[in-house]
Amino acid sequence: MTTNDTPVLRVAGRPVGRYVTRPELPARLSPRPYLHPVTTLAGTAVTELSPADHTHHLGVGVAVPDVEGTNFWGGRTYVRDQGPTELDNHGAQRHTTFQLRDPDGFVQELRWVAPGAELLRERRTVSATELTDSAWALDFTFSLTNVTPGPLSIGSPATNGRPGAAYGGYFWRARKESEAPRVFTAGAEGEAEIHGTRADWLALAGSAWTLVFAGATERTRRDPWFVRTAEYPGVGSSLASDERLPIEPGDTVVRRIVTVVADGRLDRDAAATLIRKAVSL
Repeated sequence: MTTNDTPVLRVAGRPVGRYVTRPELPARLSPRPYLHPVTTLAGTAVTELSPADHTHHLGVGVAVPDVEGTNFWGGRTYVRDQGPTELDNHGAQRHTTFQLRDPDGFVQELRWVAPGAELLRERRTVSATELTDSAWALDFTFSLTNVTPGPLSIGSPATNGRPGAAYGGYFWRARKESEAPRVFTAGAEGEAEIHGTRADWLALAGSAWTLVFAGATERTRRDPWFVRTAEYPGVGSSLASDERLPIEPGDTVVRRIVTVVADGRLDRDAAATLIRKAVSL
């Protein structure tokens, strides 16, 4: 199942995702484990790694631009009244151990390390499940615990003064194609209508693939969606949209996102049916 400690997720025996546990990346990219490539059951890639437009976008994972001033997202840091700024403030997510590792998933322990200090410990649970002969589900839970003696808070460019830029949390950098993907929810259509809103599920449909995202807990569903289609294709669930998210010493923040990975361009009914099935598993 593994090569050089790199698990490969499998669904019905077919590889659908490679998990890079200890990436060798420059500090500016905020090194962290990620899934790439992720593919449909037919083998179509639906992630990108370090694309030219945003070299710090690393497939599928957890990335946060501001944990008490440390950048776990990569790239420039948004500074209030100054804008995107190059700072030497990048953190790293370091693999500690796998508590469980099977062909269809794993449970991982990680350390979120800032220059000179450990800020958070994470337990990450990831599993892959077949839904149909042309769709599978990625179930991704992360739990962040404050291991410092004082309070921490998670922020975003939005909370630091840049409206509409509430990225940070679970993030999926999708495959870029010649045409922008379609994005829709049960009741809305298009990036402008959906970005920054809350919806039970959200679908991103490319030329021959569809991703359907859903918060799988009540708390996760309260986080707005971060959506990009015109500039690049990406979807995230925002931990800090309107205000910073505080974490007291010893407290834990938990989020669970389920993503359907399907061949073909799904319509609303098909997307809703598959994501309901995936979340109920």
